[in-house]
Amino acid sequence: MPKLYGSLEAGGTKFVCAIGDENFQVVEKTQFPTTTPYETIERTVEFFKRYEDDLQGVAIGSFGPIDIDLNSDTYGYITTTPKEHWSNVDLVGLISKEFKVPFYFTTDVNSSAYGEAMVRKGVDSLVYYTIGTGIGAGAIQRGEFVGGVGHTEAGHVYVPRHPRDYANEFQGTCPFHNGCLEGLAAGPSLEARTGIRGELIEQNSEVWDIQAYYIAQAAVQATVLYRPQVIVFGGGVMAQDHMLRRVREKFTVLLNGYLPVPDVSEYIVTPAVAENGSATLGNFALAKDVAERKTSYSVS
Repeated sequence: MPKLYGSLEAGGTKFVCAIGDENFQVVEKTQFPTTTPYETIERTVEFFKRYEDDLQGVAIGSFGPIDIDLNSDTYGYITTTPKEHWSNVDLVGLISKEFKVPFYFTTDVNSSAYGEAMVRKGVDSLVYYTIGTGIGAGAIQRGEFVGGVGHTEAGHVYVPRHPRDYANEFQGTCPFHNGCLEGLAAGPSLEARTGIRGELIEQNSEVWDIQAYYIAQAAVQATVLYRPQVIVFGGGVMAQDHMLRRVREKFTVLLNGYLPVPDVSEYIVTPAVAENGSATLGNFALAKDVAERKTSYSVS
């Protein structure tokens, strides 16, 4: 019988469900909006149920914060998320109880980082940021995820404000922190500053340089903290063709030659996996890993 692996990229905006074969090729993939927990989880279970007989394992990469401590009473939960209705939802428990296969649980950005590392020859140290509705990052060092008692939350580090934001007393859009990276550089900050949705803002608007200033700070942080071979920026904000150039330019100025890094055109990049498929590919591999272990597992 064929061996199939399940991937769930549980995002704050949409859920992406996929089934892959033994070569990690997509058999079927679908997506739907992240609405209420009951409705969204029910649709997820319905999708995977169609492949239940051949399903070997499932990997979930979720928006967070999440509890990945296997010894915790709330393991598998989405915890203190600002996403309405989703705080303290037992994501893994509500899905896994419907199946008799092991589950692998991590963050959506860790899944993406794993997928990106798989397709980049010779790369085993990588940081992946998603810059979209929120900001998160997954880091891999020598093939292993970075984390300890929990996963990292790189989107919520504090960053120096751009002079324009300082002058306008703009503190960001994060409901938890004034002046964190996510609040200042995620997609909602664009509309908060301009009153215009990001995709409708002209390329010559100064707001893009403000965004790039913060994203370049994230690249500097990744460089000095993790010393990766590659920094990958994904997400809707970075889908703007001009953003990568802006970020590279500002990164070079901010780092100011302090540490040796590869050529910036090869060091700061966008995803190599086509069609936003990094997390799906990473999840297929993680699902195979957990299937071979025969027990549910989580990573930080």
